[in-house]
Amino acid sequence: MAAWSTSTASSWCLWGLSDGLEDQLYACLANRRWAHAVVSQQPFVNVTRFLAVAVEAMNTLTDQEWLEAMKAHPRIGERGGGAPDSSVREQSHAMQSPPATLEALDAENRRYEDKFGHVFLIAASGRSGDEILAELRRRMSNDPATEFTEAKRELRKITLLRLEKIRFP
Repeated sequence: MAAWSTSTASSWCLWGLSDGLEDQLYACLANRRWAHAVVSQQPFVNVTRFLAVAVEAMNTLTDQEWLEAMKAHPRIGERGGGAPDSSVREQSHAMQSPPATLEALDAENRRYEDKFGHVFLIAASGRSGDEILAELRRRMSNDPATEFTEAKRELRKITLLRLEKIRFP
């Protein structure tokens, strides 16, 4: 995993990210063009610049690229093969919910996918299953364009949270 190091009191340098950085970034947001665009801007003089480059590259993604990244994301509550470790950690609090809540999340997730054509996305870290379920139900009343905007916003939040973990292994 990568790490940030101070070379002087006022200057930061990134080390240990060159090898495999593109794969680490892809694990944060499943879009190779985005990951390559971020990698191509190295070296990063500080954490702020690294995150700014990542956001700038996100701003260039097309709706189709966002949709593909959404489709690569596991469902809330999904365990096993398709769920990366980061998703399992982010959803750990919600997954401690009672079985009835988890069953409702599963059913509502499927209704959501039928309506909007992609998985329900929410920055789940620290949220209970009931909180996520309430938000899922609220967003079911959105029209497709509004919901796509909300889903992109949530995927940005998830991505930024994951990027911050790259700097702090």
